[in-house]
Amino acid sequence: MTEIIEIGTAIAKPGTIVEGKIIVEKLAGGENISMPVTIINGSKPGPCFWINGGIHGDEPEGILTCSLLKKEINPSNLTGSIVMIPAMNVPAMEAAQRGNPLDTFSYDMNRIYPGREDGYLSERIAYVHKEWMVKFADMEISIHSGGSHSYLAEAMFAAKDEKTQELARAMGEDWKVCLYSNITSKSPMAVMSEIGKPALTVELGGRSSTAPGAFLNVGKKLLKACVNILKHYKMIDGDPHYPSVRYKGYQKALLAPKSGVFLPNPDVKFLNMMKKNDHIATIIDYQGSELCKLLAPDDGMFFGLRALPNVTIGDWCCFYAIIEGEW
Repeated sequence: MTEIIEIGTAIAKPGTIVEGKIIVEKLAGGENISMPVTIINGSKPGPCFWINGGIHGDEPEGILTCSLLKKEINPSNLTGSIVMIPAMNVPAMEAAQRGNPLDTFSYDMNRIYPGREDGYLSERIAYVHKEWMVKFADMEISIHSGGSHSYLAEAMFAAKDEKTQELARAMGEDWKVCLYSNITSKSPMAVMSEIGKPALTVELGGRSSTAPGAFLNVGKKLLKACVNILKHYKMIDGDPHYPSVRYKGYQKALLAPKSGVFLPNPDVKFLNMMKKNDHIATIIDYQGSELCKLLAPDDGMFFGLRALPNVTIGDWCCFYAIIEGEW
């Protein structure tokens, strides 16, 4: 018989879906700082798949994915459990900005995780989240996107160990780019890796796909990946699908060498292989004269482009994956 799972105010018996909150602190006006939690507790014992969303407040793709997955899964047919934190950073999400507006000194939660019990507010939120996650999670994904500044295509960051790469492959046929991640980075993925459990940071979506139809399409792609993971680990019935090839390498951020207007090359596409010095984009001045070209720094592919054409020297323009081979 499976066990009752209790996380925050959510208490889920086997075969149920329960929503609740993880309460962190109380503000002076009496309002709680908390994060939502949904538990899908299967009817049979098995692993716990933990999904994090909204560590950045301008990245709502995790909320949508969790909402779709909750409708997709029947707990009576689930082996193990799914724990979803749709919005880790609720103050940031409510403000629709990257970091917590209530917190000046630890603004980006994905740079200070796992926080401190007695730290700044964002550190305290991160610490409480970490305590619950490491207690229950057997594997974890954190859902990210380009947020308010860019669009990112399907890409993952992961450690190189076998268990983590199994999880990366289980994301399915659309996820062919898996980049090296430094496990000392300040993220939920890093904490899970440090305790020997597989975890991924997955990227998809952002500002260029926030129109209702485009946003829903991003959510459906992430839902498909989550369902494929459940099939791979035999948590639900069905045949998983895998990419025919998976590329490995590392990320390089390309910055604007000039100020002006950023014009991507219409002939190049996300996640298509490029050669060193291939043309990615052009920057023009306000009179339309070309100032410079942005070129591929090495053989690889780009998986992220800025959303706003307006660009200032030193601004982020492109996330480029330098490909070193196949997994």
